[in-house]
Amino acid sequence: MGLKETQEKMEAQLKELGNKLEAWKNKAAKAGAEAQADMNKQLDKLRPKLEAAQQKLKDLKAAGGEAAEKVKEGSERAMAELKKTWEAVKSKFE
Repeated sequence: MGLKETQEKMEAQLKELGNKLEAWKNKAAKAGAEAQADMNKQLDKLRPKLEAAQQKLKDLKAAGGEAAEKVKEGSERAMAELKKTWEAVKSKFE
C-alpha cells in the first residue's frame, strides 16, 4: 500500500474510532456512577494510543522520501496497537 493510501486508511479509521469513542463517552455519562467510573477508566487507556496514532498520521503527512517509509511502518504499528486496545476495552462492555 502506498503512502497516500495509508494516510487515507488511517484518517478513515481514526475518524471511525473517534466517533465510537464519543458514543462511549455519551453512554458512560448516562450510566450509573460505578459503571461510569469503570467506562471512563477504560476510555483513559485508549486516549494516549489515539493521540499517538493521530501524531503518527501527522508525521506521515509531513514525511517524504525514505523517511516516509519508516514513518509509515510506525504509523501502522500505532494503529494496530490502538485497534488492539479498542477491542480489549470494547469487549469489557459488550
